[in-house]
Amino acid sequence: MLSYRHAFHAGNHADILKHAVLSLLIDQLKQKDKPFCYLDTHSGGGCYDLTGEWANKKAEYLDGIARLWPQRDQWPALKSYIECVAALNNDDTLHYYPGSPEIARSLLREQDRLILMELHNNEIDILRQHMYRDPRVALHHRDGFEGLVALTPPTPRRGLALIDPPYELKEDYDRVVKTLAKAWRRWPVGIYAVWYPLLGEEADRSQHMLRECQKLGIPMLTAELSIQAQSPTWGMHGSGMAIFNPPWQFEQQLEKLLPELCSLLALTPQANWTIKSHNSEG
Repeated sequence: MLSYRHAFHAGNHADILKHAVLSLLIDQLKQKDKPFCYLDTHSGGGCYDLTGEWANKKAEYLDGIARLWPQRDQWPALKSYIECVAALNNDDTLHYYPGSPEIARSLLREQDRLILMELHNNEIDILRQHMYRDPRVALHHRDGFEGLVALTPPTPRRGLALIDPPYELKEDYDRVVKTLAKAWRRWPVGIYAVWYPLLGEEADRSQHMLRECQKLGIPMLTAELSIQAQSPTWGMHGSGMAIFNPPWQFEQQLEKLLPELCSLLALTPQANWTIKSHNSEG
């Protein structure tokens, strides 16, 4: 459970989808002057060196942020997200990539608050270095599933929680559902964003998880992006974001964005995207 290191995958196609959606959700919350809170259950280290050994073992960023970066001026819908990446890179060279905590910290205002959770011993140390002395940030070295329930409702009560486990263990899928159910009972006004992988036919458990989430009775919107055909075995061909209590007209925002992202990131003609608004079964 503690072997996962996000640096191996930083800036890949799944990060593009996750961080694009995250930045759009934060932009929505910032439309009101009232402060809000951002919670992150699996924060990671917060920032990643794309020239480092880990990032280049598979160099997944080459089919992710490296495709977007040369045409970044052509993506006004992703202005906030792109500015977060640009702030870490002094010239046209793509050197560093922000994780979700750094994106949130970059976008949140002085009156807003961040609650960041990370269980991995090395990752929490790196995260502390990146978030050093920011008075808006509260760091918790703890299991994010348990922490989200314990730390909700937050102060202020407006806000967004990102649930982003590695899914290395099949139990993570069930824990997402159970954690979401408990947190929602404590904090029904919060927005919850759940990232999940789309895997090969033998391994994929995402649709079962979504069906169980649907039974909770929370308004639910899913956005999925596949960059190639699904394999019969294991590999990740895409990813999805499930948004619970989505902001008004958020579906329309994604309907404009996902076709363009799919065109940019596609590796094969089988690349596709879907957006669904799910009716409650609860």
